[in-house]
Amino acid sequence: MKALEFDWKPLALAPALGLLVLPLIGSGSTWLTLTVAGLAMGMIIFIIASGLTLIFGLMDVLNFGHGVFIALGAYVAASVLGAMGDYTTSGNLLLNVAAVLPAMLMAMLVAGAVGLAFERLIVRPVYGQHLKQILITMGGMIIGEELIKVIWGPQQMPLPLPEGMRGSLLVGDSAIEKYRLMAVVVGLAVFVILAWTLNRTKIGLLIRAGVQDREMVEALGYRIRTLFIGVFVAGSALAGLGGVMWGLFQQTLVPQMGAHVNVLIFIVIIMGGLGSTGGALIGSLMVGLLLNYTGFLWPKAALFSNILLMVGVLLWRPQGLFPVANR
Repeated sequence: MKALEFDWKPLALAPALGLLVLPLIGSGSTWLTLTVAGLAMGMIIFIIASGLTLIFGLMDVLNFGHGVFIALGAYVAASVLGAMGDYTTSGNLLLNVAAVLPAMLMAMLVAGAVGLAFERLIVRPVYGQHLKQILITMGGMIIGEELIKVIWGPQQMPLPLPEGMRGSLLVGDSAIEKYRLMAVVVGLAVFVILAWTLNRTKIGLLIRAGVQDREMVEALGYRIRTLFIGVFVAGSALAGLGGVMWGLFQQTLVPQMGAHVNVLIFIVIIMGGLGSTGGALIGSLMVGLLLNYTGFLWPKAALFSNILLMVGVLLWRPQGLFPVANR
């Protein structure tokens, strides 16, 4: 039997986009700056979208309330970082990391805990009912945003970068922001951990098997409901981590920040193929690059460029770049 060949064509999309716009930008240094900025934005979007990729693609849950976990993670991190002023105001990068890591962990813990309550109280009664899932999770997000206003207030809240993560590194004539490089590293780490967990561990095997044939896996004595609850909690925690990264990227927080990026998240997971971690990564990179390129070349086109990107990808591959069903 002939072995299945890996489909490399989607991997060429991001490099092809970069090479396509290079002549339009003209300056090599400007192109490099925009490209690194786009890759960093794409990685942050991937961290946020990876949680919903698990929930939407593996559990078949249309969780339109995903944005509340993004905002919650960012606000929790702001509170933690605010209490560690000696670490964040230092120019020592190691001290900055010593402040940011606990903030990320606390954001993930709180978002995961709230995600557990969200699944039990809101999502569980509407499993398998997509229309009700959309309505009830959107309602849950609105309630969550109002609770954030009660705790932290309705005004904008600053989330400045730690001192050592500010500024840029010079690569030739190009200025590469330090935080963007950090975002690329964190995004790659999340991708590697997710891909390894889903493809190389027993838990990942059980989750994927449960998606394909839940009754058979339960007949073997495994509790798929418990595994799926864990998936929902993990997805919520990843949204919290993404909220921290997005908040530090924007450096200001508003309770509606999660809802603002929901459209980008759904574009990414639909383009990538529902439940595909690799597809979500490529879709996120494409979205980040296109936003930065069009923002520089045609600012008005940036508002709808990613909708056109999604349409183009789906016309080429209606099931997404790496549809899980075809694996």
